Amino acid sequence: MTDFHQLFQRRRARNRTHLSKVAGSRPRLSVHRSSRHIYAQVIDDVRGVTLASASTLDKDLKGKLKTGATCEAAGQVGKLVAERAQKSGIDTVVFDRGGFIYHGRVKALAVAAREAGLKF
Repeated sequence: MTDFHQLFQRRRARNRTHLSKVAGSRPRLSVHRSSRHIYAQVIDDVRGVTLASASTLDKDLKGKLKTGATCEAAGQVGKLVAERAQKSGIDTVVFDRGGFIYHGRVKALAVAAREAGLKF
């Protein structure tokens, strides 16, 4: 593994350890960012089930966005995942940024999800 991947895995493990201590029974809003798209899932770790998800590849967003690699696109995904989570009866989650730094697109998704009504 390269140094980047080792550091990424360490950040991811450190973040997940902290989340498992504070999460309790709350579902987890997990974010994955690639170079071209961003994905978000609300996961119930107790049952091992995905409760809501959204990405820049969804039919609802794909036609509206020029590219999936912008903060604007991440904001749209954040709003969409928050709406879908609230339809499932979820209003409080813990934010799992994975190994990604809370900056740029990851932050834009989190802010949009908060504005759309999710609490974390």
